[in-house]
Amino acid sequence: MRVLGVDPGLTRCGVGVVEGVAGRPLTMIGVGVVRTPADADLGNRLVAVEQGIEQWLDEHRPECVAVERVFSQHNVRTVMGTAQASAVAMLCAARRGIPVALHTPSEVKAAVTGSGRADKAQVGAMVTRLLRLSAPPKPADAADALALAICHIWRAPAQNRLQQAVALHTATAPKGRTA
Repeated sequence: MRVLGVDPGLTRCGVGVVEGVAGRPLTMIGVGVVRTPADADLGNRLVAVEQGIEQWLDEHRPECVAVERVFSQHNVRTVMGTAQASAVAMLCAARRGIPVALHTPSEVKAAVTGSGRADKAQVGAMVTRLLRLSAPPKPADAADALALAICHIWRAPAQNRLQQAVALHTATAPKGRTA
């Protein structure tokens, strides 16, 4: 499975492609950051994020896109920019028919480090180790994007089995009586 991980942001949008399957060594295919100038018009920044993600999709042809689920932060301005960049990534994938998975920051940290409260340095160190890199990807947004892709590769098989079980149960469950 080839996954594009996206750590959304307006100034720095981390992107990373990882290939592999759960239980086997993973391979980093590419990592980087889509940058936009903080003083640019919001619309232009969103277009720049879109163009950057489209380039990554064209170049790496992922089977899935894993995006960090935006959660409420104290700074509404920051969360709005993150949510907007996240929506752009989801739109780019959906336009191509590529499935999108959302993972919370604590889910990603727990999958990669074993602790949902790990800090950026711990995530970077584990990404480096898991992908057998010589140094942690910089900036942290790039490492976070790779962590998202790793998380999805490891969690997707269990999530798919769970979804299949729910669908089977729903299809075979007796229907309730109607009056």
